Amino acid sequence: MPLVRVAAAALNQTPFAWESNLQNIVAAIDDAREAGAAVLCLPELAISGYGCEDMFCSEGIPETSLEMLAAVVGKTQSIAVCVGLPLEVDGALYNAAAVCVDGRLLGFACKQYLAGDGIHYEPRWFTPWSRDRVEQVEVAGERVSAGDLLFEFGPVRVGVEICRDAWKPDRPGRRFVGRGANLLLNPSASHFAFGKHEVRRSIAREAAVDLGVPFVYSNLLGNESGRAIFDGGSMIAAGGEIVGSERLSMAERVLTVADIEVVEHSARNEGVVESTNWRPPERVAAPPTLVASGWDVSPASKYEEFSRAVPLALLDYLRKSRAGGFVVSLSGGADSSAVAVLVWLMVRLGVNELGLVGLKQKLAHIESIGAATDPDELVGRLLRCVYQATRNSSETTENAARQVAEAVGTEFLCWGVDPFVDGYVETVAKAVGRPLSWEADDLALQNIQARARGPGAWLLANLTGSLLLATSNRSEAAVGYATMDGDTCGGLSPIAGIDKAFLREWLRWMETTGPTGIGPLPALAAVNSQQPTAELRPADAGQTDEADLMPYDVLDAIERAAIRDKLMPLAVFERTCNEFPAHTRPQVAAWVERFFRLWCRNQWKRERYAPSFHLDDENLDPKTWCRFPILSGGFDRELEQLSLMIANGEDMAG
Repeated sequence: MPLVRVAAAALNQTPFAWESNLQNIVAAIDDAREAGAAVLCLPELAISGYGCEDMFCSEGIPETSLEMLAAVVGKTQSIAVCVGLPLEVDGALYNAAAVCVDGRLLGFACKQYLAGDGIHYEPRWFTPWSRDRVEQVEVAGERVSAGDLLFEFGPVRVGVEICRDAWKPDRPGRRFVGRGANLLLNPSASHFAFGKHEVRRSIAREAAVDLGVPFVYSNLLGNESGRAIFDGGSMIAAGGEIVGSERLSMAERVLTVADIEVVEHSARNEGVVESTNWRPPERVAAPPTLVASGWDVSPASKYEEFSRAVPLALLDYLRKSRAGGFVVSLSGGADSSAVAVLVWLMVRLGVNELGLVGLKQKLAHIESIGAATDPDELVGRLLRCVYQATRNSSETTENAARQVAEAVGTEFLCWGVDPFVDGYVETVAKAVGRPLSWEADDLALQNIQARARGPGAWLLANLTGSLLLATSNRSEAAVGYATMDGDTCGGLSPIAGIDKAFLREWLRWMETTGPTGIGPLPALAAVNSQQPTAELRPADAGQTDEADLMPYDVLDAIERAAIRDKLMPLAVFERTCNEFPAHTRPQVAAWVERFFRLWCRNQWKRERYAPSFHLDDENLDPKTWCRFPILSGGFDRELEQLSLMIANGEDMAG
């Protein structure tokens, strides 16, 4: 059986950033050719970018994609390349992959199973390709085949499954193998989620073991278009072995190369596009050779994944938005401290992988970082933190904020906002004709303190064209426990995709352990020793977040049951009682009712949160994952049934 050297490249692309996308593709082809690869698989929609959204409906996107494809084809001398792009056929748009060999476009494979769930809306723009359908399309004056095809060159007969195609029980690869395919390629745009990489590995293993053919998987990399994070993680599977590249890299591209054996294909020729003028270079017998290095070719902890996914997303957001840095309103609590630490990790991980010079080159649009001589100085030039005190703030939180800022190496500013708060209160009290008091106006007096911090933080960010980072988490988003134009201020909300219970666990892990190659940040002890509190009521009120809401672990369990699993209030109540038997049923019923009332009442807030990053299937982002009406019946009937059940003494059940 002949040996063929194959390659997969993870690419960091951007929607319709034509020139930079093309440069990245051509550089990956050059890298693969230099590594001696005969076949290279590039990601899904790599030419146009995956996240073009409704711009896919523009005529210019598929037209320009074909122009860019012509440039790619011209760079494929002595190598076979599979690369994704949108393709119009008979007036419909398809998610396609072009197969190019030795300077010639052989044809297009088209996606048969579109992703229309979760953050994906492919059926809005694309039409699924029908099984066994083959059409002719005109490209640059030539007629080429498109559809359910195999591509043959030398001893290799390739079937192409595009991302979701391989996730289906009736995956096209099964039919391709039955038609004589001896290699499967999978160009993908598979977004990051905790633990998802293991699912991909099982799909690769199924192809290599159950279907008996080598499988080459390439994925997008980085924060492509704002919310979704792509973790790369290219794989080549053959027999019982999987060769994988590093994930969540901060490089523009990561190449994986391996030598594989290909069995002679059968004589069946239906739907085969052949290239008779080219043969792959012969390989001497050798074990798979990996041309990649770095973190995680094996399962990783959720803490480790979080520590790398969000910093990568922050780096790409910073450079692609061309912002001048970040500003964080650092309260000394868990949320804002987590945001500051994630920016610190962005720099530390970037320097570890790319070197100080390499990271500065990626952020070359920020002139102020040019003179930075070490990672600490670079953090200081990219991040500014401010503590904005009121008379209700404590020395504990100010000290914690200062310790965190010093530990991550950033400038720490501190000022008071009481004059602004008092001015607003006096002005409004005079207008309404009565004094405002904590007894009568508790919530309003809390909120004005949070809002008074917004203008100063925005002004600080505007001074350097920096991006103000909001500090609200997912648990707060679920129940609206955040002040609009207060702690929600910002152009980006890095932790809005993760729950408060996890954040607290992660901060304790960061204090004692930290990511591989980085280590712990002991200064977080000053944060982790506190009970979370907004510090918006007078100190003698003893305000804590969990007293205002409920225990965070209970809140997160109710949120998962109600929002992720779509259970109605009674079912949420029973599940929560079973999960937390130490709490009485009347208490759980009160918490369940509080959750549903606040969830329904505060949907308008959720619509106004700054963009966040997608991290798992519990995301609450209303624009990409969790749709819910702003106005609704509020589960009144169901919550009344729950109240009646408790009132009738059924709280003794179970």
